[in-house]
Formats: sequence, C-alpha cells, structure tokens
Amino acid sequence: MNIAIRPAIKEDCTRLMELVHELAEYEKAPQEVTVDAEHFVESGFGENPVWWAFVAEAPSAENVGDAIIVAFALYYIRYSTWKGQRMYLEDIIVTSEWRGRGIGQMLFDRLLEEARAKKFTGMMWQVLDWNESAIQFYKKYNAQFDAGWINCNVNF
Repeated sequence: MNIAIRPAIKEDCTRLMELVHELAEYEKAPQEVTVDAEHFVESGFGENPVWWAFVAEAPSAENVGDAIIVAFALYYIRYSTWKGQRMYLEDIIVTSEWRGRGIGQMLFDRLLEEARAKKFTGMMWQVLDWNESAIQFYKKYNAQFDAGWINCNVNF
C-alpha cells in the first residue's frame, strides 16, 4: 500500500471538512458540526493558527498520478499547569473504505513523532465509550483511560 503522510495544507480543507462530516455521521451526531468552511480554514491557516493536521494520501484509482486524502489527524496545543504543553488530538479520521489498513496507526505514529519533536510532555484525546474498535486501537499504545473525569463545555 502506497500511503503518504504529510502536513495538511490550506488546499486540503475542503476534503478535511468532508471527512469531519463523515465522522459526525459515524458518531451519530451530524447536526453537531456547525463550523463553517471559512472559519475552519482561518483557524488552521490564518494569521494565528490554532490547529495543525497531518493527512494520509493514497494514489487515486481514477486519475493516475493523482492522490486522494483518505484520512487525517488534527491536533492543537493544550497547556496543563501540572504537565506543561501537551498535544491534544482532536480528531483522527480514516474514511470508511480505507479503515483496517493501518492508516490510523501511520497517522498516530506521526503524531507521536511530532509531539516528541516539539518536546510536548504527552498527547491527550477523547474516545466515545461505545467505540470499541477505537478503544482497542488505543490500548495497543498502552493508553491510559481516565474514568474519573467528566467532560464539560459551554456553548455560545
């Protein structure tokens, strides 16, 4: 399998948003995606970016020489007063027809490499309690699961 992992660029954002919507469908919450394309692009590639991403590209079956984005992982920097700067993995998404081929592992490994290179003290993320395949994936990395925390948020 010829998969290339590279940093996301501004021109990838349309495809990234398609994958975000696919993830929302998978998580049974399509109505929860309210960010618009302009805000998404500005937040990642504007004057003060707040997120970064890696994409996984595969050769296009339709157009020889072209590549298609089949997955991506988006992160930002979280600051812990106890631990310092930590990578926060917001989403790792592999489109449905490409799952089970090791692409998620390639992206996750690239994220770990990035976190170490930037001298972050670790990486954090969330996983839905019903997403057993994702939980089993993270267990392969000896991930710690924090059962004692409750997620909170305020919407505007």
